[in-house]
Amino acid sequence: MAGTVAVHPVLERLGIEPENSGACGREWIASPDAAAIASVNPADGRELARVRLASAQDYETVVTQSAEVFQRWRMFPAPKRGQIVREIGDELRHVKDDLGALVTLEMGKILAEGKGEVQEMIDIADFAVGLSRQLYGLTMPSERPQHRMFEQWHPLGVVGVISAFNFPVAVWSWNAFIAAVCGDCVLWKPSLKTPLTAIAVQKICDRVLERHGWRSVFSLIIGQDAVAGKKLLEDPRIPLVSATGSCRMGRVVAETVGRRLGRTLLELGGNNGVIVTQDANLDLAARAVLFGAAGTAGQRCTSIRRLFLERGIATGMIEKLKSAYAQIRVGDPMEESTLMGPLIDRQAVDAMQAALARIRAEGGEVICGGEDLGGCYVRPALVKAAPGMPILKDEIFAPILYLIEFDAIEQALAWHNDVPQGLSSAMFTTNLISAETFLSARGSDCGIANINIGTSGAEIGGAFGGEKDTGGGRESGSDAWKSYMRRQTVTVNWSDELPLAQGIKFPI
Repeated sequence: MAGTVAVHPVLERLGIEPENSGACGREWIASPDAAAIASVNPADGRELARVRLASAQDYETVVTQSAEVFQRWRMFPAPKRGQIVREIGDELRHVKDDLGALVTLEMGKILAEGKGEVQEMIDIADFAVGLSRQLYGLTMPSERPQHRMFEQWHPLGVVGVISAFNFPVAVWSWNAFIAAVCGDCVLWKPSLKTPLTAIAVQKICDRVLERHGWRSVFSLIIGQDAVAGKKLLEDPRIPLVSATGSCRMGRVVAETVGRRLGRTLLELGGNNGVIVTQDANLDLAARAVLFGAAGTAGQRCTSIRRLFLERGIATGMIEKLKSAYAQIRVGDPMEESTLMGPLIDRQAVDAMQAALARIRAEGGEVICGGEDLGGCYVRPALVKAAPGMPILKDEIFAPILYLIEFDAIEQALAWHNDVPQGLSSAMFTTNLISAETFLSARGSDCGIANINIGTSGAEIGGAFGGEKDTGGGRESGSDAWKSYMRRQTVTVNWSDELPLAQGIKFPI
């Protein structure tokens, strides 16, 4: 077992029996004949546990249970729903170290990030509790006398959440906790690369929900895309599917759900750029770029992929980065001194090496790193690139950072926006005009735009999401809660007359 933490005690403290890990359901449906998958530690290639997969019939059982509970849950007062989410947040506080360690063991991000991901769940639980008393509608003046017109919001139903391996628990909570206080039930299909963390979270939620008689408000289905995934996307009982993953996956989700006129909330690829001007604080920029490009081994949708450097400071900034990259300790993510753990699997390593070969073929120069270190480990790479290289338009989910020099802000902005994705972006500058230009309508075309901080590490209070091929969805803070509800416009006539809108006369 990697590091100093053995997985079995962690699983047991989280309520999981490794030899009896189920796949779904209200009572953890036993399927002894079902196919199983192995959860593998990317740090050392060892099997952590095996998880049985849900069948099509299991899916039907779980959705039926969720739909039945929704009939009651939607009528439970929102502030009381918030109190249950608050208790789940408290449970997460108690298990933060163990759940954070399991995230690291199963996904490979360093332990500080694993625990940070659990803290993000706690934070969104707190946010959702406050939100449960703020699901506001509007009152509008009616043009007709003695009429009151207003809008109100109602729960949607059973919301499907499809999550990715890189944030195996936090992104689920962004959706689930907010959907729950809105009055929805949630059916979760996690990545097959990180099933144990999903089971652990479901167990935590079950303990709280059971105390209050609300089992199946949150449900879990671990299954193959061709079985559980396909049924989830095609199921008219699921009015909203929130999916996080690649642009390729998002197109399948959007097309399938769209055919039945369902809703989607898509958080897809990021190909994030940072512009550094000659007046920027270069030490600040270098620290931010280091974490943004190499943190989580470049496996964040918000990871920095492209760095635009104004020509006057490019050479000095590149030297700073080369020096910093040489000091990145790659290794066991459970060790405190490690700054970058493994990629998720060997296929990700192969994809990175193929991308580096393509970069060289397109005229790019790998000036630092990129080596395959064996297993799932790689060195993060710095690449000198020209703005016309086709690979710049593709998201490579690995620690590859392109370095591109520019002469004018307008040139950098044009290159920055010239990619299909539009998630996160940043500019480092001390010039007010440059900063405001970047934030203006002719500046960054991304859903997130930052000044003097990197592209990753979004706070839960702001709406998270992107434009273009990133999907256009918004999760977490601000008014993202509206995605999980249906709007109803209401007019009440409290007079004895029946005046018609627009002054229409219809004598009878």
